[in-house]
Amino acid sequence: MAEARRIPGEPGIWVLIGGDMLAFSLFFMVFAYYRGQQPALFAQSHATLNGAIGLANTIILLTSSLFVALGVRRVRAGRPSGVALFRAALMCGALFIALKAIEYAEKIAHGITPLTNDFYMYYFAFTGIHLTHVLIGSAGLVYMAAVAAQRPPSAARTMIVECGALFWHLVDLLWIMLFALFYLVDSHG
Repeated sequence: MAEARRIPGEPGIWVLIGGDMLAFSLFFMVFAYYRGQQPALFAQSHATLNGAIGLANTIILLTSSLFVALGVRRVRAGRPSGVALFRAALMCGALFIALKAIEYAEKIAHGITPLTNDFYMYYFAFTGIHLTHVLIGSAGLVYMAAVAAQRPPSAARTMIVECGALFWHLVDLLWIMLFALFYLVDSHG
C-alpha cells in the first residue's frame, strides 16, 4: 500500500512562512508605490546596483535550495549523505553573506547609505531583513546537519529537517523577489 501523502513540516512553520510572505508582500507594495512616485530617482539608484553580485547570489541560493531538497530526500530515506548536502547549502549561505557584505561595502565606500534616498532606504532595509533570514536559516542548516547525522532516523527528526528546509526555501523565494524588485525591474520600464 502506498504511503499517504502529507504536507511536509508542521503547522507552525507554515504559519511563520505565511506571516513572512505577508510582511514581504507589504514591503514590495510599499516599494512599488514609492517607485511610482519617484521613477527617475529609483531608476538612477537602480543603475548603481551590482547586478553581477545580485545574479550570483540568486544562483547561489537556488543551488543551496537544491542541496537542501536533496538533503531532505536523503534524510527521509535514512541515508547519512543528507549531512553533507546540508553543509554544502550552509557554504552557499556563507558565500551569499560574503557577497552581500562586499556589495554593502561598495555602496558605503561610495557614500551610499540608507539615508541617501528612498530607494537605498528600502534597498538596505529589505535586503538587510532578508540577510537576517539567511543568518537564521544558516543556523538552521547547522542544526539540520546535526539532526541528520543522528541514527537511526526518526519521524520527529525528519519533521525538524523538513521545517528547516521549508524556512530555507522561503529565504530563497524572498531573495528571488528582492532580486527582481531591485536588480531587474527598471523604474522607466
